[in-house]
Amino acid sequence: MVVANAMVGPRSWIAGLFTRSPYKRHDKVLDFCLTPHLEQRLQKLQERMRTPFDETRPDHQEALRSLWIAAFPDIPLKGLISEQWKDMGWQGANPSTDFRGCGFISLENLLFFSRTYPASFRRLLFKQGGQRATWEYPFAVAGINVSFMLIQMLDLQSEKPRRLPGVTFVKLLGEDESAFDVLFCIAFEMMDAQWLAMRASYMEFNEVLQVTRTQLERELSLEDVHRIKDLPAYNLLYQ
Repeated sequence: MVVANAMVGPRSWIAGLFTRSPYKRHDKVLDFCLTPHLEQRLQKLQERMRTPFDETRPDHQEALRSLWIAAFPDIPLKGLISEQWKDMGWQGANPSTDFRGCGFISLENLLFFSRTYPASFRRLLFKQGGQRATWEYPFAVAGINVSFMLIQMLDLQSEKPRRLPGVTFVKLLGEDESAFDVLFCIAFEMMDAQWLAMRASYMEFNEVLQVTRTQLERELSLEDVHRIKDLPAYNLLYQ
């Protein structure tokens, strides 16, 4: 049932799925040997994952300010603790409390999204595409959830992944050091596409995220995915 629900979204995305090579089973445990290069890339990513957001660190403060500027370049930020943050989809006036579930990497993901795919970032932030729900998902908090979902799905907290999606991802990471950040952007776009296709509202966010995870696992199980750009949903970043 979940797989059927996953086959929704922009027509160009779906077309890519039906013309690709078959999926392999993505729940099978694999014996995967890391090369020194892949091990180094994975360890560097895991170091990023272990970094908590620290509101007393100047570089973390600056990253948060940079995110605000990317989102609202014409609106001065009154402070790192301000009711203004709710306009971006944080739960309260102090965004640092929302990072407890995922750490600094989730802020890095959002910043990367804003700088690398600014049109896509702003379209999702301001809910510019499709018929939107009365109760929309909060953008920033949704981003943190996407980061956390990816870490869990790819088994990145283990010494090395043992399921096909995670193994495929590590190979992609070997080709592109920014693969996790790009995958975050793709997953965020996928989540928004599913949100629209399911005509979801706020209370259904977890269901939408699960469907997104299922679809992403399937894409990472395609036999012909060798670069992050080979994922069918990569095209969502340029619609």
